[in-house]
Amino acid sequence: MSKVLIVGSIGLDSLETPFGKKENVLGGSVSYASIAASLFSPINMVGVVGQDFPAIYVDLFKSRGINTNGLEFKEGNTFRWKGYYEYDMNQAHTLETHLNVFADFNPVLPQEYVNSDFVFLANIHPSLQLNVLDQIEKPKFTMVDTMNLWISTTKNELIEVIKRVNMVLLNEGEARQLCETPNLVAAANQILEMGPDFVIIKKGEHGALMFDKMGEIFSSPAYPLEIIKDPTGAGDTFAGGFIGYLSHTEEINTCNLRKAVIIGSALASFTAEDFSLDKLKTISFADLQERYSEFEKLAAFESLGLLQKQTVI
Repeated sequence: MSKVLIVGSIGLDSLETPFGKKENVLGGSVSYASIAASLFSPINMVGVVGQDFPAIYVDLFKSRGINTNGLEFKEGNTFRWKGYYEYDMNQAHTLETHLNVFADFNPVLPQEYVNSDFVFLANIHPSLQLNVLDQIEKPKFTMVDTMNLWISTTKNELIEVIKRVNMVLLNEGEARQLCETPNLVAAANQILEMGPDFVIIKKGEHGALMFDKMGEIFSSPAYPLEIIKDPTGAGDTFAGGFIGYLSHTEEINTCNLRKAVIIGSALASFTAEDFSLDKLKTISFADLQERYSEFEKLAAFESLGLLQKQTVI
């Protein structure tokens, strides 16, 4: 069975939304993506935490079959983020960020990880992403995420990463910033010209767009949730569900890629229904199948056939 390598941040979050408040709960891109992907595939996790990182979270990873041999424990405190959301749940407001041991993160892959078939490089410095790519032996599929900070400060290094991966994942603001255009189609085409085969542009509550080098565009809706308690980690959940499902199919084709987008979107919707990973970690295949079917209904429509002009008197 194909193995998925996920590299990024692991942290403890404190946040408040209109629906509640939580202190020091599990967060970080690796946490969300790994739990989501573990529904489909063995996961090789790479990250760093401090001595204050709760053992219950390590136990959670292991209970999902996630290989934690790449989880480094260092003296000091774990990466911490504190923020809040108002009723516009698309926008997180940061109050505090403490990098702690994450400030010196230097991902070195255990030997057993170097032959991972599918690789997700979550949002870390592009130089670290390049370092991981240099350590991997012949992956079948590589995917990278980024953020506005790296576009502003290390754009050239980020472009070098983009040239070397199969898929780029970013949100609509990042796509416009990277390509200096307000048009998302134009931005996607510019990114594809840099080298990757696929681009996914996340649009938050408005779904996601996937573009490929053949000119195909796939538009996925977002699931219409009545209550969104905490959208933190939804994007990383999407990425984990996407690459986890793709690794499970072991065949990279248009059909499976589109299914992977819906899988990622479905799992992301579960994440937003509760704080931290409280909902995501409870999801079963039956739950996912039911929501996947609801996505099918959301986007289903019949062929219109030949339109005939109606004469209005």
